[in-house]
Amino acid sequence: MTPTSKRKFFGTDGIRALAGQSPLDPTTIFAVGLALGHSLRDQATVPAILLGRDTRESSPWIAATIAAGLRSAGARVESAGIVPTPAVAFLVRKHGFQAGVVISASHNPWQDNGIKLFGPDGFKLADVVELAMEDEILHHAAQIAAPDPAALPPVQDNPAFQADYIQFLIDSVPGLSLAGLSIVADCANGAAAAVAPELFRRLGGDVTLLHVEPDGHNINAGCGALHPAHVAAEVQSHGAQLGLTFDGDADRCMLAGAHGNVINGDAILLIAARDLKARGLLTGDLVVATTMSNMGLEAALKRSGIRMLRAPVGDRYVLEQMLVNDAALGGEQSGHILLPHLATTGDGLLTSLVVLDLIARSGKSIDELTADLKVFPQVIVNIKVREKKPLESIPAVAAAIRAAEEDLKDSGRVVIRYSGTEALARVMIEAESEQSMRHHADAIADAIRHELGV
Repeated sequence: MTPTSKRKFFGTDGIRALAGQSPLDPTTIFAVGLALGHSLRDQATVPAILLGRDTRESSPWIAATIAAGLRSAGARVESAGIVPTPAVAFLVRKHGFQAGVVISASHNPWQDNGIKLFGPDGFKLADVVELAMEDEILHHAAQIAAPDPAALPPVQDNPAFQADYIQFLIDSVPGLSLAGLSIVADCANGAAAAVAPELFRRLGGDVTLLHVEPDGHNINAGCGALHPAHVAAEVQSHGAQLGLTFDGDADRCMLAGAHGNVINGDAILLIAARDLKARGLLTGDLVVATTMSNMGLEAALKRSGIRMLRAPVGDRYVLEQMLVNDAALGGEQSGHILLPHLATTGDGLLTSLVVLDLIARSGKSIDELTADLKVFPQVIVNIKVREKKPLESIPAVAAAIRAAEEDLKDSGRVVIRYSGTEALARVMIEAESEQSMRHHADAIADAIRHELGV
């Protein structure tokens, strides 16, 4: 059973859909606010909830609608305005809120949006809590008439929350100065654009900021962590030493080296693991990655005496494995990096500062630090699907997968899964032979496309 197989609304990272359509229609959003507010009444007579949002055109009306639902349930609502998702996770803990709500669809296009929920401890709500809310959401959505979002007052933002988050980032890497460094940072016209200018101004250095002019429609549009080749090209164009790139809600970070090479989350895990081990902070000499992480990462970690466990894709599932195994480091190839001694969730800006601090302490460039990471050829094919039918139940798809697994055996990996946030099937093949990799990826993708494709 997949982690999301019983869910009606919540995927691997909250609720996500086309804004204005179910389950992100006004009635369901209002019902989510009611259900969340009711679920918190045993924690406080008047539960306090903090909102944050990204830069999508739909984010203000969604925030106003869920705030109305929360207030109808007797909750008090405050807003941090446009901030990264991890800012809300931090601020909930710092200021004693009973929950945090982030309005964002992360790396998705501007037409989509989403709702992410955090508990008072700053962690994403557990699967069981979200599942328990779903029945009440369904009940309310069937019984109520939600207010017209256009008639609702906008939530009032408190800029002090944004300032608190910037100070937290600076305090997390004491003494870090970027003086003498030339950096290009791509903010994806998303939430990072609201905090990165002030953050990097205070840290010094020569930092060129890209895509910091959101207009509601340009979030992730040809920029950010979803398109890391863009910042890589800008690094070369500017003659910079390092590139940083974030996704729409800034919970992930990718890098670029001085030669215009993209450096993903696997490489960040490698250098962070080695640094933590050298300082005696890598508990159990263990790193938790996902099924998508490259075999080259596993091999490089092994050479450094570090074990790697694989969790299902999704930072909540990485975190679950980290907690079970008392791991100090985990993350995803996509740039979600989990450092529980610093934060409760992935934080792209924090990750970038940790990397910059590591570079400063080591005196080495990012290319030098990652030079021995030999990446196996890997291809990922995304297929739009009309339904998420169990792939093993489709004979043609199952046969193509079985053929790939038998052919590759110890010389590669086959990972086929549905996206937890989009109507996509993802085919990942990794192999020593690029020809075999592409042959099997195409065969499996064609089978899925024929049986389930849009």
